[in-house]
Amino acid sequence: MDLQQTLESTLTGLGYELVDFERSGKGKLLRVYIDKTGGINVDDCAAVSNHLSRLFAVEGIDYDRLEISSPGLDRRLRHEADYRRFAGRLAKVVTTEPIGGQSAFAGRIRAVERGEVLLEEGRKTHRVSVSRIKRGHLVVEF
Repeated sequence: MDLQQTLESTLTGLGYELVDFERSGKGKLLRVYIDKTGGINVDDCAAVSNHLSRLFAVEGIDYDRLEISSPGLDRRLRHEADYRRFAGRLAKVVTTEPIGGQSAFAGRIRAVERGEVLLEEGRKTHRVSVSRIKRGHLVVEF
């Protein structure tokens, strides 16, 4: 089982969503971003850290430092379900190839229909296929 599968199955079993993870410092630093309905607090991060530390020891997953964090207010959007969940929020997306001469879009997520995210920017609505999104994230609103 690879690391992503291990994290997803473990975190789902604990009631959390794996938002993202990254390795840096020659793979010795492992950052894991988690979320759940209602948000994440310090106790959630500590509980997940303790659980994953024990799991990684048993599974022989090599790391020196483990960091558990919430995805933040500008959380990354990776899956179609993320765009559905955050309908009504502002987002920015970059596509793998231009759509109508444009590859960067910003707007309010109105809906997801037939695999396309509808981003409303002023009076214009952009239809962006989820499969063509290279990266996307929420925009912080105050």
